[in-house]
Amino acid sequence: MKVLSVASEAVPLVKTGGLADVVGALPGALAPHGVEMTTLLPGYPSVLAALGGRRAKVLHTWDALLGTPARLLAGTLPDGHPLLVLDAPALYAREGAPYTDAAGIDWADNWQRFAALGKAAADIAGGAILKRGKPQGFDLVHAHDWQAAMAPAYLRYVPLGAARCRSVITIHNMAFQGWFAPEVFDRIELPQSAWALDGVEYHGGLGMLKAGLSSADAITTVSPTYAREIRSSAFGMGLEGLIVERGAAVHGILNGIDANVWNPASDTALAAPYSHRTLEKRRAGKRALEAEFGLDEGDGPIFIVVSRLTWQKGMDVLPEVLDHLVGSGGRLALLGSGDAALERALIDGAARYPGRIGIRIDYDEGLSHRMQAGGDAILIPSRFEPCGLTQLYGLAYGCVPVVARTGGLADTVIDANPAALAAGCATGIQFDGVNYDALAAAITRTVQLHAQPEIWERIQKNGMKSDFSWEASGKAYADLYATLTA
Repeated sequence: MKVLSVASEAVPLVKTGGLADVVGALPGALAPHGVEMTTLLPGYPSVLAALGGRRAKVLHTWDALLGTPARLLAGTLPDGHPLLVLDAPALYAREGAPYTDAAGIDWADNWQRFAALGKAAADIAGGAILKRGKPQGFDLVHAHDWQAAMAPAYLRYVPLGAARCRSVITIHNMAFQGWFAPEVFDRIELPQSAWALDGVEYHGGLGMLKAGLSSADAITTVSPTYAREIRSSAFGMGLEGLIVERGAAVHGILNGIDANVWNPASDTALAAPYSHRTLEKRRAGKRALEAEFGLDEGDGPIFIVVSRLTWQKGMDVLPEVLDHLVGSGGRLALLGSGDAALERALIDGAARYPGRIGIRIDYDEGLSHRMQAGGDAILIPSRFEPCGLTQLYGLAYGCVPVVARTGGLADTVIDANPAALAAGCATGIQFDGVNYDALAAAITRTVQLHAQPEIWERIQKNGMKSDFSWEASGKAYADLYATLTA
């Protein structure tokens, strides 16, 4: 089966968040199940550089793709899986982040940049690439989030070829929907029939995620709990009615992690590799983490945070509980960036507690690995979390997750309640409600459990022996594809 995966980012070529990790891992996860996945990415400077520049093989050209010249370049991902790059300099050859300029402001033409990506995907799936004069299409298109969501809409309203290619859209985060003013509709080359309640129109404008959810043959989210949550107004972000209407077309498939990249036994970034059989070697990682963050040496727990500093991630509550965390005997090492006020509040907290709190306003992939290996517990107080990956990394590294009971966090962490402790199956600490009382109580529970070495070690080992690889998730996607193309 040939599947075209369409996304705005993929590791290791371009990354702003967990979306890139998933898109980068899917081709390898699906290969054992008879699926050849080709990834289509925008031609950002970093992507073109990895491809060898614009000298790469040209498979197709557009004189005017939504008004701008474009070429389709062929290459491979570092792991050997096929890669297609949409080279449209007017849209993607610019400095800054994938979605924003250097000042963090959304590019004004994001509607065109990502509608063009969707249009190109639909053309490619329909046979725009010719080999010996014959169209080379795909069996299915898999679009990711709002940036690729127009692909199913173009397949629905402007099919290229005799038969419409099937499509799947994955919601990685319902909060980001890609809404644009109504006047752009006349410029994206869809028929007037698409401007409808069951089409691309949303609150009087163009809703890209909504367009994909209305048009795709199947919808997936990145955890079963999140698939249920988005049917409610609390999590559906205004699209809950559409999700309910799509009914059985909505599926929850849990993300996995790349066990080759996130494996403490072979991770070269660590002070000392270890496994669940050699947990005593984690001590070297803890000492190294203390030194790297300027923390006092000690046997008490080190809480870590690796996160965007945003309201969604519950980071507004963290400054409030710093006194309680330190007063309970804990220390904190934090790596992240985001809301300027939260950054200042956390930096102020570190100034109040030198040697107890260390803050890095940044992101560093290697450091995130060392933090998972040296920290005792990772705090994830998200208000909503479609899947989450940092708790999976924590489980793999014996860094016990302390999580809000939502989305993928609820699906992947087994709370250390009395029943789970008695059964010997606990892997972390869950709590309800993202507020001072709930988070402070969870920190207290964590400190108390950490003070019982045999129980704590059992929780660590349970997490490390859990299987959160892509094997089961890859099969679930392959099975879904098979039902759609049968």
